[in-house]
Amino acid sequence: MVKVRTIKDIAELAGVSTGTVSRALAGSELISKKTRAKIQALADEHGFRPNVLARNLRIQKTGAIGVLIPLGHEKGQHISDPFFITMLGLLADRLTEKGYDLLLSRVIPTDGSWLERFVDSGRVDGLIVIGQSDQVETLDKVAARYRPLVVWGGYTEGQVHCSVGSDNRKGGYIAAKHLIERGCNRLAFFGDPKALEIGQRLEGCRQAMVEAGLSEKLSVLPAHLVAEAAHPDIANYLGSVGERPQGIVAASDVIAMSALRALAEFGLAVPGDVHVIGYDGLAIGEQTVPRLSTVSQDLTQGAHHLVDMLLRRIAGEDTQSVVMEPELIVRMSS
Repeated sequence: MVKVRTIKDIAELAGVSTGTVSRALAGSELISKKTRAKIQALADEHGFRPNVLARNLRIQKTGAIGVLIPLGHEKGQHISDPFFITMLGLLADRLTEKGYDLLLSRVIPTDGSWLERFVDSGRVDGLIVIGQSDQVETLDKVAARYRPLVVWGGYTEGQVHCSVGSDNRKGGYIAAKHLIERGCNRLAFFGDPKALEIGQRLEGCRQAMVEAGLSEKLSVLPAHLVAEAAHPDIANYLGSVGERPQGIVAASDVIAMSALRALAEFGLAVPGDVHVIGYDGLAIGEQTVPRLSTVSQDLTQGAHHLVDMLLRRIAGEDTQSVVMEPELIVRMSS
């Protein structure tokens, strides 16, 4: 049997050009179905597999999309966080449907060049960043020169990077208004506003309180996003606060679940003594006791937007940021 090591060997056996073999093995419809079948049969017969890495270098494509999770303000978060796991699963499904692999990296920024280093590595065809954290300046700087970049997070007028996310101000507003309508005159906001999304949710919460004439009745606890750190934060707050809040707006469902635990430990009933509402709309909120009220972000639609907009940018199109409508989901906790 003739030893087949290269595309040129297959081309000689098939009596066609090397370009025809390359396109046929890539499944190009520019080559007739009959010729593609003939070339594939020869490749199978001789156990030939094209060098995908070399091909990708020639066409400057990797077939991979990078998914980065920057943890600037919350270094203790892990990929196992319920929000990250949910979003990653949705992104992986969508990218697979589009024929891409996913290259995942959790990044703790130590300087302003962490994103540039990843972009310049040439390891991926484009990037999806989950969460802006406190890295908006870095995202804008890189987005000004690197087009295939889409970010999950909040939108601010004039930002350079393309983002997808819910209307965080409106989400915070409808959460606080819901609790005010339930008779809560004293509210606490649990979440660290150094992160853009959380800061916007706090702004919305404040707006609702101002409109209700309760601007002096809102306290803020910069609780961690990580459950094992959020719980002692909240427990310390409940043990030291002079006047207990009647309602809690949590910046995430994870923080809200930590609040439910701490309130139970203090012997406070939910919603009898304190009303609680989270943010994200994670499925795990259906399993808490009581079931968690939340502001849903429609993560499925968000993942579709992230992937589809990134692929459009890879193809050279320009895209605008997407701000999705948040949805109030009322359950037993409020």
